[in-house]
Amino acid sequence: MGEDINVRYSDKDLAEFKVLIQEKIEKAKHDLELIKSAYMNNSNNGTDDTSPTFKAFEEGSETMSKEANSQLAIRQEKFIRDLKNALIRIESKTYGVCRVTGKLIAKERLKLVPHATLSIEAKNMQQ
Repeated sequence: MGEDINVRYSDKDLAEFKVLIQEKIEKAKHDLELIKSAYMNNSNNGTDDTSPTFKAFEEGSETMSKEANSQLAIRQEKFIRDLKNALIRIESKTYGVCRVTGKLIAKERLKLVPHATLSIEAKNMQQ
């Protein structure tokens, strides 16, 4: 093993990422609820929800929206799971380390994709 075994973000950085991720989890859970309630509302044509987003949503074909909704919900649930896994990596202080190169993932990338486990470099290698 080389000596760069200690390549990691500082506790201060990790604490900042933790806040960011927790906020994203809250928002993602909220979005998931919206998706699920829109899904439920499809059965009664969503008359009890006057939000313009849902209206726009419902002008599409019914069959599409049920299908699309469940796809959205599945994606959203996976996103929440990925974020929760990122919190676990923060606890174990392995967060932000590329699982391919072992280098730190750029902060800018983590801010955009807080659950990333690959650096841009590693991602490009995969293509």
